[in-house]
Amino acid sequence: MPNRARGPRSSYRSLVVAAVAALMAVLLSPAGAQGAGARESGPPKSMPIYSYGNAVRESVWVDTGLDGDGDGHSDRVAADIVRPREPARQGRKIPVIMDASPYYSCCGRGNESQLKTYDDNGRPVQFPLHYDNYFVPRGYAFVAVDLAGTNRSDGCVDVGGRSDVQSAKAVIDWLNGRARGYTTRTGSNRATAGWSNGRTGMIGKSYDGTIANAVAATGVHGLRTIVPIGAISSWYDYYFAQGAPLYDSGPEWLSGYVESPEARRRCAAVQQQLVDGAPRTGDWSELWNARDYVKDVRKVRASVFAVHGMQDLNVRTKHLGQWWDALADRGVERKIWLSQTGHVDPFDYRRAAWVDTLHRWFDHYLLGYDNGIDREPMADIERHPDQWSTDRVWPPRTTHATTVRPGAGSAPGVGTLSLRPARPGATETFTDDPAQSETDWAADLDRTTGAKAGFRTAPLTADLRLSGSSAVTVTATPTTSTAHLSAVLVDIGPDTIRDYGSSGEGITTLNSQSCWGASTAGDSACFKETRARTTTVDRTVVSRGWADLGTYASAGKGRPLTPGRAVTLTIDLAATDHVVPAGHRLALIVAGTDRDLIDPPDSTPALTLDLARTSAKLPFVGGTGAFVRATTGSASATDTPRTAEAGGVTPPRAAHRVPGGVAEVRR
Repeated sequence: MPNRARGPRSSYRSLVVAAVAALMAVLLSPAGAQGAGARESGPPKSMPIYSYGNAVRESVWVDTGLDGDGDGHSDRVAADIVRPREPARQGRKIPVIMDASPYYSCCGRGNESQLKTYDDNGRPVQFPLHYDNYFVPRGYAFVAVDLAGTNRSDGCVDVGGRSDVQSAKAVIDWLNGRARGYTTRTGSNRATAGWSNGRTGMIGKSYDGTIANAVAATGVHGLRTIVPIGAISSWYDYYFAQGAPLYDSGPEWLSGYVESPEARRRCAAVQQQLVDGAPRTGDWSELWNARDYVKDVRKVRASVFAVHGMQDLNVRTKHLGQWWDALADRGVERKIWLSQTGHVDPFDYRRAAWVDTLHRWFDHYLLGYDNGIDREPMADIERHPDQWSTDRVWPPRTTHATTVRPGAGSAPGVGTLSLRPARPGATETFTDDPAQSETDWAADLDRTTGAKAGFRTAPLTADLRLSGSSAVTVTATPTTSTAHLSAVLVDIGPDTIRDYGSSGEGITTLNSQSCWGASTAGDSACFKETRARTTTVDRTVVSRGWADLGTYASAGKGRPLTPGRAVTLTIDLAATDHVVPAGHRLALIVAGTDRDLIDPPDSTPALTLDLARTSAKLPFVGGTGAFVRATTGSASATDTPRTAEAGGVTPPRAAHRVPGGVAEVRR
């Protein structure tokens, strides 16, 4: 049928229909519902269409329902809020990005140690980090919560306990209309969150990320996603490694460090509870049980985007490994980034990719955009400084635990590592030397020394990848009633890696800046740039674990050893993902005190390993077959690693480590 010219009435009707259809499409889409969406080309993405300078900045004190400081009044925690003004005027409700922290006044957040600041009326001015600058113009609210006992909050810090967790959970309840909020710390004027749709994403590094893990493990409704960065999953494992103390203090030191001066005066009883409940014996107690979030993983409703430095010697990757495995068993939606750094935020080692990925993650889980991030590869892994690979699933589905065994070599303390069991009666003996560390042991792998027993493969004929958590089972006979053990996996061969032991833990901070979002006079979106700080090494420690040999019969309670009596103990090693290249060798070291990483025992034992009853379960991609392929044949002469001294990794520093705080107090 030929086209006919349309008259004015039909043209007008067509325009109205098209306009209504377009309007409905916007209103019914997730972007339209939030008012910050735009589709230029490709997946939807929230755009910076709201004014940051004109945003609402306010403080609300939320009732936690607890009286941690025992003053007869329910504790209120301060939640500082910045949100775009326009959505509420338009009748739209928006989601929240939350960082709950004890560090907003004592220690600072981020690489530049930013603190909260306020104007003369107590209204928040500076919110640390870039989350507010970047996401508020895109239709999100940012809420920075002072944990109980810190900054402007009531109550006491209980280091991961009920008070800490309820500080953040109560704010999520308030955002969803289930808790009471007030306009002042002591007044009776109520504050409501009518501007919020209740959808909340929690984010934070270390202590802050730990609180995100903990709140997710309560199953609170409204928490849609968490992004824990270098976070703790069980506080016992922050202070002890299977009974071996990691620091010369307990949670009471950390509590006193982060509490406000006012809280220190009123929280002596809570401080004493931390002392009494966390004995330096390393025994499991009810205090630790209450701060173990892994046991409650069945309650997790939120998706999880976990980030960790594989060389983090503050919050060791055991925390990541056990949390990740438990989440996987429950089928929780998840994503992971693993870097070569120590305790570093990805904003400071992969900034552009991080901001883009985080943006799409929050858009998907808080705005409901179908942008495909949930269908992308699960894992990003840093293989070399600033060089990344991806995996569809992590660990890869072809990963299988393979049992490898130490054997006696041609010289004492310099043994072999293979699939073959050692001959019955084969032993190695070493004496605990608290002055030596894993870097010292690695440097001496090819030499007989009295402080370690080392076992290594021949040079590999193919790459061999470890992905996940390992375990080493030892049968050892001590000469004293106390003993601590270390087990370390080492890649023997030349490489250039991030210098994770340096003050920047793998980064160098520059004077130049880059800007991420909008700024005001009191809150800049510009942050100092960084670059990788690298070092050339001949050996790289891949994973490590420690234990008190006295926990051989019970993981939760140590007991005196009987000199001359053999006991068997399995040591859990931290999660990692590392490729040992062809030509390198894979080594296992068993030794005593790892200087500056665990505290020494009360005695100086010699320990004799029964090699026939000692083994390691290692997570090889490709399983036993991959190990066989990599350890048979002959390596090229050009691939044979040098035997020079272990390279330039800065040794770990003795310090009171603060999870996520910038300060490290030397012992």
